[in-house]
Amino acid sequence: MAGVVALCAALLVPVISGCGATAEPSGPGGGRPASSVSPSPSPDRAGGGEGTGDTAAGERAAAAARFARWDLKPLPAAPAPPASPPVRTGGGKVPVISEIPTRDKVVFLTFDDGAEKDPEFVRMMRELKVPFTMFLTDAAIRSDYGYFTPLAALGNGVANHTLTHPNLRTLGAEAQRREICGQQRKLAGTYGATPRLMRPPYGNWNEDTRAAAASCGVEAIVLWRESMQITNMQYQRADRKLRPGDIILAHFRGPSELKGTSMTEMTANLLRHVQEQGFAVARLEDYIGRAR
Repeated sequence: MAGVVALCAALLVPVISGCGATAEPSGPGGGRPASSVSPSPSPDRAGGGEGTGDTAAGERAAAAARFARWDLKPLPAAPAPPASPPVRTGGGKVPVISEIPTRDKVVFLTFDDGAEKDPEFVRMMRELKVPFTMFLTDAAIRSDYGYFTPLAALGNGVANHTLTHPNLRTLGAEAQRREICGQQRKLAGTYGATPRLMRPPYGNWNEDTRAAAASCGVEAIVLWRESMQITNMQYQRADRKLRPGDIILAHFRGPSELKGTSMTEMTANLLRHVQEQGFAVARLEDYIGRAR
């Protein structure tokens, strides 16, 4: 973890870049939890559930109980995945996206790097069944590859965030290819599936990045619209509101980076922002790909 933090500090990249300080303006605090690859999508995802009569009521009650254990209210149920993904791949240059073009009132959660490996986060996500995508850096995860296996087994995507977390714009074409292709091989060998998605560290990329990503089998380069800090969210738009299809950036970070706040507390604060604005959370990989 120290190597990744040192990279961020050396480059002096602001928080909105996806790898920077965690200072933020004052805002509402979050409650504490009750206790201190792209696998196939899970059929049981966050929200109130669907069905009729007693079945639907029972599913809503079960969801409310799960979320209440983390001092949260349930999220709306996500719609069924689109039959034709709105972001098409395989048609030339690798697409670079910050949001998904959709009218569905959904957002997409992404967690970067992998330095923090909090067991409570695994329990939280197992209970809440909220989908997300992990953009993993080998330098951050190599101390414990196994931590991410149960998260992937829940149906959460494993995606590429390079081998060593460099600013790719400072590297030549071949060096970029080594960073991206090397991590593709690492993640495929460790988690059993070649990643479809890639995120450049700090959000910095150029046309060499797109070419390297394509040569390594990456289908899309994924940026973001919002960045979660500790209690507050940073917005790129002036209205400071979520919009349908927004991709939200968070990090595997712990108390040393979050001023004493745990990763589960930070994630609970993130989910409160989503719930309060009436959004569901959908699986990013279901909205990106070739038409079915």
